[in-house]
Amino acid sequence: MKSLQYFFISILFFAFVQSANAQAIAGKYVKASLQASGLTCSMCSKAVKEALEEVTFVDKVQVDIKNQQYNISFKEGSSVDFDALAKAVQDAGFGVASLKLAVALDQVVVKKDQHLQIGQHLFHFLNAKGQTLSGTANITLVDKSFLSAKDFKKYSAASSMECVKTGKAATCCAPANAGTTRVYHVII
Repeated sequence: MKSLQYFFISILFFAFVQSANAQAIAGKYVKASLQASGLTCSMCSKAVKEALEEVTFVDKVQVDIKNQQYNISFKEGSSVDFDALAKAVQDAGFGVASLKLAVALDQVVVKKDQHLQIGQHLFHFLNAKGQTLSGTANITLVDKSFLSAKDFKKYSAASSMECVKTGKAATCCAPANAGTTRVYHVII
C-alpha cells in the first residue's frame, strides 16, 4: 500500500514540476514566412521553392521575389517540423536567414524566459514582457539554423538559461526530458 502511495505522490510531483516549467496550450500554426540566404539568381530561388514544396507537411509555397521570402502554408492536420524546413533549404545549398511563424492563440500570457508548449513544440520566449497573445500572433525563431551566426549570438545572450545554447531541453525547462526534447527559442 505504501508503494502505491509513493507512486501517486511521484506522479503528482512530476505533473507539478512539468506545469511549473512548461505550460501546454492549444495553438495552430497558420503559416510561416522564410527568408533564405545565399540566393544569387532566379534559379536559386526556384531550387529553394521546390525543396520546400517537397516537405511532406507543406501545402503551398508562394515566392515573394521582392522580399526574397517564401510564404508557406501547411497541410491541415499535419505535424509541422521547423527543423525539416531548415534542412530542406540547406539541402538545396542555401541557408535560412529568418523563419517567422503565424500562430493562432487564444489569450495566452507570455513572459521572458518562459517555456510554453504550443501543439507538439516547446518554445522558449526570450523577449516577452508579460503580454497577452490572442488571435494570430507572429513569433520569430532565433535558433542557430534559423538566422545568421551574428544574430544568434545576439539573441542567445538574451538569456542565461542552458537550453538557449543547445536547443535541447535542460534542467531549466523539463527536468524529466533534459537533453532530449527540442526547444525552439523565439522572440515576439
